[in-house]
Amino acid sequence: MLVAVAGLIGVGLWLRLTDETQKGSGRDLLAPELANHGLTPSPVVPLTKEARAKLLRDAPEAHLADDLNKPGGTIQADMSMVASMFAAYRSIYSGRGNPVGDNREITDTLLGHNPNGIIFLQAGHRAINAKGELCDRWGTPFWFHAESGTRMEVRSAGPDRMMRTADDVSLVP
Repeated sequence: MLVAVAGLIGVGLWLRLTDETQKGSGRDLLAPELANHGLTPSPVVPLTKEARAKLLRDAPEAHLADDLNKPGGTIQADMSMVASMFAAYRSIYSGRGNPVGDNREITDTLLGHNPNGIIFLQAGHRAINAKGELCDRWGTPFWFHAESGTRMEVRSAGPDRMMRTADDVSLVP
């Protein structure tokens, strides 16, 4: 898990630097340092839209939820995967806190509709219903409640598919 979070931080920083270097500011900041060592900065070659999309789909954070709602899995493992997506989001977008909105809006953010287009959840995932909501293994949309910028309660209605009953499963990392 620690390796995954470190990888996520690295990808986030890389994406931030990539955006800055494509604008010219990052390369301009490095030019004097490179010149001190007798080097010149190489020209920035922008990624094609297809190459950037593939890079984002193949990034480690895009696969945090691959096993979410997998047959034979457990709700506890599912909840941990959802919490990992939120932790990765907070790590990459430090200072922004958790994604906000209702389930559909949060799911949309995790699908890559965020400032850098980072994918935390693959489009067409088995845990996404027709309304675009992230659902538990029984097909009920998760309930998300941001308790603070760094704490997100995730609740599953459990097998009875009714919220606020005895079989609910809740996780607040």
